[in-house]
Amino acid sequence: MQSLSQKRITSNIIKGSLGNMIEWFDWYIYASFAIYFANSFFPDGDQTVELLSTAAVFAVGFLMRPFGSFIMGKYADQHGRRSALTLSVSIMAGGSLLIALIPTYGMVGIFSPILLILIRLVQGLSLGGEYGISATYLSEMATANRRGYYASFQYVTLISGQLLALVVQIVLQLVFTDAQLRAFGWRIPFAIGAVGALIVLYLRLSMDETNQFKSTAKKTSARGTLRELAKYPNQVLTVMGLTFGGTIAFYTYTTYMQKYMINSLGLAPKLVTMINFLALLIFMSVQPLFGHISDKIGRKPLLYWFGIGGTLLTVPIFMGLQFFDSPIAAFLLMLGGLLIVSGYTSINAIVKAELFPTEIRALGVGFPYGLTVAIFGGTVEYVALWLKHIGHEDWFFYYVSAAAFVSFLVYVRMLETSKHSALNDTTTEETKATGETEPEEHVM
Repeated sequence: MQSLSQKRITSNIIKGSLGNMIEWFDWYIYASFAIYFANSFFPDGDQTVELLSTAAVFAVGFLMRPFGSFIMGKYADQHGRRSALTLSVSIMAGGSLLIALIPTYGMVGIFSPILLILIRLVQGLSLGGEYGISATYLSEMATANRRGYYASFQYVTLISGQLLALVVQIVLQLVFTDAQLRAFGWRIPFAIGAVGALIVLYLRLSMDETNQFKSTAKKTSARGTLRELAKYPNQVLTVMGLTFGGTIAFYTYTTYMQKYMINSLGLAPKLVTMINFLALLIFMSVQPLFGHISDKIGRKPLLYWFGIGGTLLTVPIFMGLQFFDSPIAAFLLMLGGLLIVSGYTSINAIVKAELFPTEIRALGVGFPYGLTVAIFGGTVEYVALWLKHIGHEDWFFYYVSAAAFVSFLVYVRMLETSKHSALNDTTTEETKATGETEPEEHVM
């Protein structure tokens, strides 16, 4: 199998990453602009209740992610990573365009939130497929000694998608008044997302397929099936355990904290937007550094960094936000939380990809991840807002801390995946095509 040049590898990774960025931009503009359009779909008069309703729709979108990861992961394992990545960004583009045009509650009544829910379900299907396929593509495309570094760009582009959403939010806040944003301005970012996705679709059509997929494409008829995935139950449980604490912490600091600063601490929305932007910019910048470190010392030390830090420091960080009445303190505390989470975000894609052989990798990485994120990641805002609504907001901080501890226990039990990597099983044509040595060697 002809090896790709380093220049071609870099080009493929950039194209794949840009697609990941625009998919997450399309997804996050919902969270970023919810405070402006909540009343358009769920008019109630109580800001917390309106935000609770939009958070519920955000969570409902996550419910489709396991289905998306299964359908798209199966497709990627059977028909190729490139084809699946192209399909996923096409679906997301259509969803964003529809939200940009959707009528409000005042126009069509109850049909408005129903349409919003249906569109978010479709977008959840797309995003559910994107994660596993993107993680698989970046991991298989990377050179062996730089897998952690290259795979970290999945979260670089994920975070850059959120940053782009914040940039659009900042610009629109400068151009339009608060009333105008609530009336019509919130539609603009969804239209931008739809156009961006079409551009990325064009770029993805020129990507190369990975050599690992091409070398095993015809080796087994069971590739990409639940029957094949069932041969790796311990790996599936490991992915779920890895994801549990990481996804709760990630969505806590990147989506819920913005609303917490506004709705609970009373900070001005524009100020909170700037705090989020600066903290996320630094967060994004350190992902390749963490990934590079994992290539040198292994994956587990970084996972320990998140597991221990998330367990011990989550509650103090949120209590500190309540105690220190300062935008600088809020920024530093948010950044501290994000640097802790970096131990998970920077390497979680490569760790999961290293658990599975080529013929089941996209499904193995994506499906258990999507299931866990749907149940726990997608409900972060809803759980937090519900606890606030019943007068026990502080309980949420302990929930996040406990989740990090559960994942820490998984990290302790699992082997070092960089030394026991299924990605090594098909790096040459002389090795076994299926990579099925001992499934148990990669597990907790």
